Parts: sequence; C-alpha cells; structure tokens
Amino acid sequence: MTNTELLNRADVLRHGRTPFVLATVVHAVRPTSARPGDSALVLPDGTVEGFVGGTCAETTVQLQGLRVLETGESLLLRITPAADTGTEGARDPVEGLVTVANPCLSGGTLDIFLEANLPPALAYVYGHAPIARALLDVGRVLGLDARPASPGEPLPPDLDVVVVATHGRDEETVLTEAVRAGVPYIGLVASPKRGAAVLAGLDLGEEQRTHVHTPAGLDIGARTPAEIALSVYAEIIALRPQVARAARPAAGSPAPQAVAENVDPVCGMTVAITPATLSLDRAAGRVYFCGPGCQHAFADDPSRYAHA
Repeated sequence: MTNTELLNRADVLRHGRTPFVLATVVHAVRPTSARPGDSALVLPDGTVEGFVGGTCAETTVQLQGLRVLETGESLLLRITPAADTGTEGARDPVEGLVTVANPCLSGGTLDIFLEANLPPALAYVYGHAPIARALLDVGRVLGLDARPASPGEPLPPDLDVVVVATHGRDEETVLTEAVRAGVPYIGLVASPKRGAAVLAGLDLGEEQRTHVHTPAGLDIGARTPAEIALSVYAEIIALRPQVARAARPAAGSPAPQAVAENVDPVCGMTVAITPATLSLDRAAGRVYFCGPGCQHAFADDPSRYAHA
C-alpha cells in the first residue's frame, strides 16, 4: 500500500467516523527495514494497514496504537533492541516519548509518531429556520460534526448532541427518541413556557424528562440566531464532562475497553491480543506471540520457557 493509498484509506475512515491511529516513521537507525516516511494505520480491532517495519516492529506499533486509541493521546514511540532502556513501554524523560525494548529487532532503532484520529462529537440539528442554520454553522466552527437531521431518521449509536429548533414541528417525537436512545445532550430551543408544556406532554417518566434542556442554552441574553446558537454550545461545553462520560462508541465499533495484552514467553515482549495474534493452546491456557519466529521456537521446545 502506497502512502497515497494509505491517506485515501484514512479519509474513508474519517468519513465513516471510525477511529484510527496514523503511525509514521520519522527516524530510522540502520539496520531497519523501514525508512522515514513509511506509514501504517492501526484500527480498533488491531488491524495494521501499511508498513512501519517487520513483524516485531509492527507488533509493537499495534500494541501502542491500541493504547493510543484508548487514551486519545498521540505519542512518539521509540523501538530499540537495547535491553537497558528500562521498563517496557515506560515513558521517557522526554515528554511524550515512549521507549520500548524490542529484542527481536535486527539492531536498528525506529522512532514512530503515533497520531490519534478520533471522530469529533456528532451533533444532529433539527429545523430549517435561521436558528437551526446558525446551530450548524457555529457547531462546525467549534469542531463538531454538526449535521442537519429530519424526524424519523435513525439515531446513530455515537450521537453526542441533539438540538431541536423546529419551532413546534415534530418536537415530541424527536425528543422522546433521543431520550430513549440515551443521547448525552438533548436541547429544545423554545421559550420557558412552551418548553415546559412540551416536556409535560412527552411520553416519558419524570426522571427521563430531566434529560431535555429547555430553553436550550445558557442565559447570556442571546437575541440573534447566532447568539442563541452560541448560548447552546456554551451549555454543551459547560456540561462536557457529563457528556463525555455518557458518550457511546461509533457506529459498528465495540464499546471502549482496556487493551487485552499478554507477554510473549520467548522474547518477553508485550503483545496485544487480537483475533489475528499468533498463539498456541497449552494446558495452562493460550500463549501469545509477537511473530512466527517466537511461535515456532516455543512449539519446538516449550520446556525452555518454563514461565509460559
């Protein structure tokens, strides 16, 4: 896969709101099979697309890439065969640098930048009047994936925000579906009197109605459509910690979990456990390996690795 193909693939993933890590070799000390500029993508299921080195380097990038997806924090990864680099995966005194000793390498050192690419918060805006248009414009300026929506449209599982600005049209249906779907922030643009009347008419329990913010937005004296949109997003920002705790995974993605890991009994490397990770079944359980070399060595003489 060429770098152009890889970047095109990254664009497809972004469009589909699929999180991924872009791994790019920024420095290489020979002998290494990778060169500066080589790149790969690490997907949530552990798939690695592209090239950043041989099997052992790729295994380390896979593990660290999955950790980056878990934290959302990009980092610079140094992979070196030296045995005196300290704890595996430990952060270097240089901020943002993680050094991993990889005894399988043929002798070179690789510096690889792992860039987290997480989809922005997804906001559905209902309505066609000036306030709805302002909500879309301001939301996009703030970096949200703000999209116009219509009543009856299925709600994606990673929807973060619903704002209803339809001025009395189909409000009850949209609000009820959003509450039942567990959307983290739900706002209704309305006067206090009308907003209270709409809430009272919803086919929801008392506690469920508290999830609808109406009048949507902070009271900042907003008058124009743009000011009202600003007040709504100010409220969303003020509630961001609560919204983040309630957020759901992207469509088709599993719920966020800690990266499953194990130690290769042959080389001592920590590897991510994915459906594609090489392994062997033993009486004490399954054993995982960084690559075919370690798997074959273990299969030839398991007794050499008594700790397995």
